[in-house]
Amino acid sequence: MSSTHTQPTEPAQDVQPSAVSEQHTTAPRSRRRTVAKVLTGFAVPLIAAGLITAGSPGFGQYKVKQGDTLSHIAARYGTTVKTLVALNDLPGNGNAIYAGETLRLPGAQPKQAPRATSSRGRITYLVKSGDTIGGIARRYHVTQRYLLAVNGLQRSDRIYVGKPIQVPVPVAKPIPKKAKKKNNTFAGRIYSDTVVSAADRNRATLKTRKLPGRGQIRSMIVSTSKRYGVDPELALAISWQESGWKQRVVSPANAVGAMQVIPSTGRFTSGIVGRKLDLLNPRDNITAGVVLLDHLTSAAKLDIAIAGYYQGLGGVRRNGMYADTKQYVKSVLRIKAQLESGWNPA
Repeated sequence: MSSTHTQPTEPAQDVQPSAVSEQHTTAPRSRRRTVAKVLTGFAVPLIAAGLITAGSPGFGQYKVKQGDTLSHIAARYGTTVKTLVALNDLPGNGNAIYAGETLRLPGAQPKQAPRATSSRGRITYLVKSGDTIGGIARRYHVTQRYLLAVNGLQRSDRIYVGKPIQVPVPVAKPIPKKAKKKNNTFAGRIYSDTVVSAADRNRATLKTRKLPGRGQIRSMIVSTSKRYGVDPELALAISWQESGWKQRVVSPANAVGAMQVIPSTGRFTSGIVGRKLDLLNPRDNITAGVVLLDHLTSAAKLDIAIAGYYQGLGGVRRNGMYADTKQYVKSVLRIKAQLESGWNPA
Protein backbone atom coordinates (compact mmCIF):
# COMPACT_ATOMS: atom_id res chain seq x y z
CA MET A 1 0.00 0.00 0.00
CA SER A 2 1.42 3.40 -0.92
CA SER A 3 1.10 6.54 1.13
CA THR A 4 2.61 10.03 1.14
CA HIS A 5 4.47 11.72 4.00
CA THR A 6 4.66 15.52 4.18
CA GLN A 7 7.97 16.82 5.45
CA PRO A 8 7.36 19.00 8.52
CA THR A 9 8.76 22.51 8.43
CA GLU A 10 9.68 24.56 11.47
CA PRO A 11 7.77 27.87 11.49
CA ALA A 12 9.05 30.70 13.66
CA GLN A 13 12.07 29.08 15.33
CA ASP A 14 14.67 30.67 12.97
CA VAL A 15 15.95 34.11 13.95
CA GLN A 16 17.02 37.18 11.99
CA PRO A 17 20.67 37.58 10.91
CA SER A 18 21.02 40.55 13.20
CA ALA A 19 20.68 38.16 16.16
CA VAL A 20 24.18 36.80 15.49
CA SER A 21 27.22 38.78 16.61
CA GLU A 22 30.92 38.20 17.06
CA GLN A 23 30.31 37.02 20.63
CA HIS A 24 28.96 33.71 19.35
CA THR A 25 32.49 32.68 18.33
CA THR A 26 33.75 32.96 21.90
CA ALA A 27 30.90 31.98 24.25
CA PRO A 28 29.29 30.01 25.71
CA ARG A 29 31.36 27.10 24.25
CA SER A 30 34.88 26.31 25.50
CA ARG A 31 36.54 26.51 22.08
CA ARG A 32 36.22 28.63 18.93
CA ARG A 33 34.27 27.24 16.00
CA THR A 34 33.46 28.34 12.48
CA VAL A 35 29.82 29.25 11.98
CA ALA A 36 28.27 26.80 9.50
CA LYS A 37 25.03 28.65 8.78
CA VAL A 38 23.05 31.25 10.63
CA LEU A 39 19.40 30.18 11.04
CA THR A 40 17.15 32.47 9.08
CA GLY A 41 13.45 32.79 8.53
CA PHE A 42 13.58 30.83 5.26
CA ALA A 43 14.78 27.32 4.36
CA VAL A 44 18.38 27.04 3.11
CA PRO A 45 19.19 24.01 0.90
CA LEU A 46 21.65 21.49 2.35
CA ILE A 47 25.07 21.50 0.75
CA ALA A 48 26.22 18.11 2.02
CA ALA A 49 24.78 15.19 3.92
CA GLY A 50 25.93 14.89 7.50
CA LEU A 51 27.75 11.90 8.92
CA ILE A 52 25.60 9.62 11.07
CA THR A 53 27.27 7.73 13.90
CA ALA A 54 26.05 5.27 16.51
CA GLY A 55 24.80 6.83 19.71
CA SER A 56 21.46 7.11 21.44
CA PRO A 57 18.48 5.08 20.15
CA GLY A 58 17.50 5.80 16.53
CA PHE A 59 20.05 7.65 14.41
CA GLY A 60 22.08 8.74 17.47
CA GLN A 61 24.40 11.63 16.58
CA TYR A 62 24.69 14.00 13.64
CA LYS A 63 27.92 15.73 12.62
CA VAL A 64 27.11 19.16 11.25
CA LYS A 65 28.34 19.98 7.74
CA GLN A 66 28.83 23.28 5.98
CA GLY A 67 25.43 24.58 4.83
CA ASP A 68 23.29 22.76 7.40
CA THR A 69 20.51 24.59 9.23
CA LEU A 70 18.91 23.47 12.46
CA SER A 71 15.44 23.56 10.91
CA HIS A 72 16.53 21.28 8.05
CA ILE A 73 18.07 18.82 10.49
CA ALA A 74 14.96 18.88 12.65
CA ALA A 75 12.68 18.27 9.66
CA ARG A 76 14.84 15.46 8.30
CA TYR A 77 14.99 13.57 11.59
CA GLY A 78 11.36 14.06 12.58
CA THR A 79 11.93 16.43 15.48
CA THR A 80 11.78 20.18 16.23
CA VAL A 81 14.30 22.98 16.56
CA LYS A 82 13.14 23.46 20.15
CA THR A 83 13.91 19.80 20.95
CA LEU A 84 17.38 19.98 19.37
CA VAL A 85 18.18 23.20 21.27
CA ALA A 86 17.16 21.62 24.58
CA LEU A 87 18.84 18.27 23.88
CA ASN A 88 22.17 19.87 22.89
CA ASP A 89 22.11 22.88 25.26
CA LEU A 90 22.65 25.21 22.30
CA PRO A 91 23.50 28.87 22.97
CA GLY A 92 20.75 31.45 22.77
CA ASN A 93 17.79 29.74 21.15
CA GLY A 94 19.87 27.78 18.68
CA ASN A 95 20.83 30.91 16.78
CA ALA A 96 23.75 29.19 15.10
CA ILE A 97 25.28 25.78 14.59
CA TYR A 98 28.89 25.09 13.71
CA ALA A 99 30.54 22.95 11.07
CA GLY A 100 32.14 19.92 12.69
CA GLU A 101 30.11 19.92 15.91
CA THR A 102 28.12 16.82 16.80
CA LEU A 103 24.46 17.15 17.66
CA ARG A 104 22.56 14.63 19.72
CA LEU A 105 19.36 13.44 18.06
CA PRO A 106 16.22 11.96 19.60
CA GLY A 107 15.26 8.42 18.61
CA ALA A 108 13.09 9.30 15.61
CA GLN A 109 14.32 8.27 12.17
CA PRO A 110 14.25 10.63 9.19
CA LYS A 111 10.92 10.62 7.47
CA GLN A 112 11.00 8.89 4.10
CA ALA A 113 8.36 8.34 1.51
CA PRO A 114 7.31 4.69 1.54
CA ARG A 115 7.64 2.65 -1.59
CA ALA A 116 5.02 3.68 -4.06
CA THR A 117 3.73 0.22 -4.82
CA SER A 118 3.56 -3.11 -3.06
CA SER A 119 5.04 -4.75 -6.18
CA ARG A 120 8.45 -3.22 -5.37
CA GLY A 121 11.01 -4.38 -2.87
CA ARG A 122 14.18 -2.63 -1.68
CA ILE A 123 17.89 -3.23 -2.06
CA THR A 124 20.60 -1.19 -0.37
CA TYR A 125 23.12 0.31 -2.81
CA LEU A 126 26.38 1.77 -1.47
CA VAL A 127 27.40 4.87 -3.41
CA LYS A 128 30.64 4.52 -5.41
CA SER A 129 32.96 7.18 -6.74
CA GLY A 130 31.38 8.97 -9.70
CA ASP A 131 27.81 7.94 -8.85
CA THR A 132 24.94 10.37 -9.14
CA ILE A 133 21.32 10.02 -8.13
CA GLY A 134 20.35 10.25 -11.80
CA GLY A 135 22.83 7.54 -12.77
CA ILE A 136 21.65 5.18 -10.02
CA ALA A 137 18.02 5.83 -11.01
CA ARG A 138 18.76 4.95 -14.66
CA ARG A 139 20.67 1.82 -13.67
CA TYR A 140 17.73 0.46 -11.68
CA HIS A 141 15.04 1.69 -14.10
CA VAL A 142 13.32 4.10 -11.71
CA THR A 143 12.80 7.84 -11.98
CA GLN A 144 15.17 10.21 -10.20
CA ARG A 145 12.19 11.80 -8.46
CA TYR A 146 11.05 8.43 -7.17
CA LEU A 147 14.54 7.53 -5.90
CA LEU A 148 14.87 10.86 -4.10
CA ALA A 149 11.45 10.41 -2.46
CA VAL A 150 12.25 6.91 -1.24
CA ASN A 151 15.44 8.15 0.43
CA GLY A 152 14.03 11.44 1.76
CA LEU A 153 16.47 13.46 -0.35
CA GLN A 154 16.21 16.77 -2.20
CA ARG A 155 17.63 17.44 -5.67
CA SER A 156 20.17 19.78 -4.07
CA ASP A 157 21.48 17.11 -1.67
CA ARG A 158 24.88 15.63 -2.38
CA ILE A 159 25.70 11.98 -1.93
CA TYR A 160 29.05 10.68 -0.81
CA VAL A 161 31.04 7.50 -1.38
CA GLY A 162 29.78 4.73 0.90
CA LYS A 163 26.38 6.32 1.51
CA PRO A 164 23.63 3.65 1.55
CA ILE A 165 20.84 4.35 -0.92
CA GLN A 166 17.57 2.45 -0.79
CA VAL A 167 16.72 1.42 -4.33
CA PRO A 168 13.20 0.18 -5.16
CA VAL A 169 13.31 -2.91 -7.37
CA PRO A 170 10.51 -5.07 -8.79
CA VAL A 171 9.86 -8.25 -6.87
CA ALA A 172 8.43 -11.41 -8.31
CA LYS A 173 4.92 -12.18 -7.19
CA PRO A 174 4.99 -15.21 -4.93
CA ILE A 175 3.29 -18.23 -6.38
CA PRO A 176 0.51 -19.10 -3.93
CA LYS A 177 0.86 -22.54 -2.50
CA LYS A 178 -2.01 -24.77 -3.29
CA ALA A 179 -3.84 -25.80 -0.20
CA LYS A 180 -3.24 -29.42 0.54
CA LYS A 181 -6.38 -31.23 -0.42
CA LYS A 182 -7.91 -33.31 2.29
CA ASN A 183 -8.04 -37.06 1.80
CA ASN A 184 -11.83 -37.15 1.47
CA THR A 185 -12.05 -40.54 -0.19
CA PHE A 186 -12.59 -43.78 1.69
CA ALA A 187 -13.63 -47.14 0.22
CA GLY A 188 -14.47 -45.42 -3.07
CA ARG A 189 -16.74 -42.85 -1.43
CA ILE A 190 -16.14 -39.11 -1.03
CA TYR A 191 -16.89 -37.39 2.28
CA SER A 192 -17.37 -33.70 3.02
CA ASP A 193 -14.61 -31.51 4.44
CA THR A 194 -16.65 -31.17 7.63
CA VAL A 195 -16.66 -34.94 8.19
CA VAL A 196 -12.98 -35.29 7.32
CA SER A 197 -12.03 -32.38 9.60
CA ALA A 198 -13.90 -33.99 12.48
CA ALA A 199 -12.03 -37.23 11.75
CA ASP A 200 -8.74 -35.33 11.82
CA ARG A 201 -9.56 -33.87 15.23
CA ASN A 202 -10.49 -37.28 16.65
CA ARG A 203 -7.31 -38.80 15.22
CA ALA A 204 -5.23 -36.03 16.80
CA THR A 205 -6.94 -36.56 20.17
CA LEU A 206 -6.36 -40.30 20.15
CA LYS A 207 -2.72 -39.75 19.21
CA THR A 208 -2.14 -38.04 22.56
CA ARG A 209 -3.77 -40.77 24.66
CA LYS A 210 -2.35 -43.87 26.20
CA LEU A 211 -4.50 -46.66 24.77
CA PRO A 212 -4.76 -50.43 25.35
CA GLY A 213 -2.93 -52.83 23.07
CA ARG A 214 -4.45 -55.47 20.83
CA GLY A 215 -4.54 -58.12 23.52
CA GLN A 216 -6.45 -55.85 25.88
CA ILE A 217 -8.84 -54.77 23.11
CA ARG A 218 -9.51 -58.43 22.30
CA SER A 219 -10.35 -59.18 25.95
CA MET A 220 -12.69 -56.19 26.16
CA ILE A 221 -14.52 -57.24 22.99
CA VAL A 222 -15.02 -60.79 24.31
CA SER A 223 -16.32 -59.67 27.72
CA THR A 224 -18.60 -57.00 26.23
CA SER A 225 -20.02 -59.46 23.65
CA LYS A 226 -20.86 -61.98 26.36
CA ARG A 227 -22.58 -59.26 28.40
CA TYR A 228 -24.87 -58.35 25.47
CA GLY A 229 -25.39 -61.89 24.15
CA VAL A 230 -23.43 -61.37 20.92
CA ASP A 231 -21.20 -64.05 19.38
CA PRO A 232 -17.67 -63.01 20.55
CA GLU A 233 -16.02 -64.37 17.37
CA LEU A 234 -18.37 -62.29 15.24
CA ALA A 235 -17.54 -59.10 17.16
CA LEU A 236 -13.82 -59.96 17.06
CA ALA A 237 -13.98 -60.62 13.31
CA ILE A 238 -15.76 -57.32 12.67
CA SER A 239 -13.23 -55.42 14.77
CA TRP A 240 -10.24 -57.12 13.13
CA GLN A 241 -11.59 -56.35 9.68
CA GLU A 242 -12.31 -52.74 10.65
CA SER A 243 -9.26 -51.74 12.68
CA GLY A 244 -7.03 -54.71 13.46
CA TRP A 245 -8.16 -54.38 17.12
CA LYS A 246 -6.66 -50.90 17.41
CA GLN A 247 -8.43 -48.01 19.11
CA ARG A 248 -6.25 -45.34 17.48
CA VAL A 249 -7.68 -45.89 13.97
CA VAL A 250 -9.98 -43.18 12.52
CA SER A 251 -11.18 -43.29 8.90
CA PRO A 252 -11.85 -40.24 6.66
CA ALA A 253 -15.55 -41.06 7.17
CA ASN A 254 -14.95 -40.40 10.90
CA ALA A 255 -15.44 -44.02 11.85
CA VAL A 256 -13.64 -44.18 15.19
CA GLY A 257 -11.72 -46.75 17.16
CA ALA A 258 -11.58 -50.51 17.48
CA MET A 259 -15.14 -51.04 16.21
CA GLN A 260 -15.01 -48.13 13.69
CA VAL A 261 -18.21 -46.49 14.89
CA ILE A 262 -19.44 -43.25 13.26
CA PRO A 263 -20.98 -40.51 15.44
CA SER A 264 -24.58 -41.13 14.33
CA THR A 265 -24.25 -44.79 15.30
CA GLY A 266 -22.73 -43.68 18.60
CA ARG A 267 -25.84 -41.59 19.30
CA PHE A 268 -28.13 -44.46 18.28
CA THR A 269 -26.40 -46.98 20.55
CA SER A 270 -26.21 -44.45 23.39
CA GLY A 271 -30.01 -44.37 23.30
CA ILE A 272 -30.12 -48.15 23.63
CA VAL A 273 -27.58 -48.26 26.47
CA GLY A 274 -29.18 -45.36 28.31
CA ARG A 275 -26.08 -43.15 28.59
CA LYS A 276 -23.85 -41.17 26.28
CA LEU A 277 -21.08 -43.31 24.84
CA ASP A 278 -17.70 -41.67 24.22
CA LEU A 279 -16.40 -43.26 21.03
CA LEU A 280 -12.85 -42.15 21.84
CA ASN A 281 -12.99 -44.26 25.00
CA PRO A 282 -12.05 -47.90 24.14
CA ARG A 283 -14.71 -49.51 26.36
CA ASP A 284 -17.47 -47.21 25.14
CA ASN A 285 -16.36 -47.70 21.56
CA ILE A 286 -16.52 -51.49 21.90
CA THR A 287 -19.88 -51.22 23.66
CA ALA A 288 -21.29 -49.17 20.76
CA GLY A 289 -20.07 -51.69 18.18
CA VAL A 290 -21.32 -54.73 20.08
CA VAL A 291 -24.74 -53.15 20.78
CA LEU A 292 -25.05 -52.37 17.06
CA LEU A 293 -24.23 -55.98 16.20
CA ASP A 294 -26.85 -57.16 18.69
CA HIS A 295 -29.43 -54.93 16.98
CA LEU A 296 -28.43 -56.12 13.47
CA THR A 297 -28.31 -59.84 14.21
CA SER A 298 -31.72 -59.56 15.86
CA ALA A 299 -33.16 -57.93 12.73
CA ALA A 300 -31.53 -59.95 9.93
CA LYS A 301 -29.71 -63.15 9.12
CA LEU A 302 -25.94 -63.23 9.62
CA ASP A 303 -24.67 -62.18 6.19
CA ILE A 304 -27.21 -59.32 5.96
CA ALA A 305 -26.34 -58.24 9.52
CA ILE A 306 -22.62 -58.12 8.63
CA ALA A 307 -23.44 -56.20 5.45
CA GLY A 308 -25.58 -53.82 7.52
CA TYR A 309 -22.62 -53.08 9.81
CA TYR A 310 -20.65 -51.89 6.78
CA GLN A 311 -23.28 -50.44 4.41
CA GLY A 312 -26.17 -49.76 6.76
CA LEU A 313 -29.09 -52.16 7.09
CA GLY A 314 -31.50 -49.78 5.37
CA GLY A 315 -29.12 -49.32 2.45
CA VAL A 316 -28.70 -53.07 2.05
CA ARG A 317 -32.44 -53.60 2.03
CA ARG A 318 -33.04 -50.81 -0.49
CA ASN A 319 -30.11 -51.33 -2.84
CA GLY A 320 -28.78 -54.78 -2.09
CA MET A 321 -25.11 -55.33 -1.29
CA TYR A 322 -22.61 -53.23 -3.19
CA ALA A 323 -19.59 -55.03 -4.65
CA ASP A 324 -17.32 -53.85 -1.82
CA THR A 325 -19.97 -54.85 0.73
CA LYS A 326 -20.00 -58.41 -0.63
CA GLN A 327 -16.20 -58.53 -0.29
CA TYR A 328 -16.48 -57.19 3.26
CA VAL A 329 -18.97 -59.89 4.28
CA LYS A 330 -16.80 -62.59 2.73
CA SER A 331 -13.71 -61.34 4.60
CA VAL A 332 -15.50 -61.08 7.98
CA LEU A 333 -16.88 -64.63 7.69
CA ARG A 334 -13.41 -65.95 6.83
CA ILE A 335 -11.84 -64.19 9.86
CA LYS A 336 -14.66 -65.49 12.08
CA ALA A 337 -13.96 -69.06 10.96
CA GLN A 338 -10.24 -68.64 11.66
CA LEU A 339 -10.94 -67.29 15.14
CA GLU A 340 -13.28 -70.22 15.85
CA SER A 341 -10.45 -72.61 14.92
CA GLY A 342 -8.16 -71.01 17.47
CA TRP A 343 -6.40 -68.25 15.52
CA ASN A 344 -5.34 -65.37 17.81
CA PRO A 345 -3.35 -62.63 16.05
CA ALA A 346 -2.91 -60.70 19.31
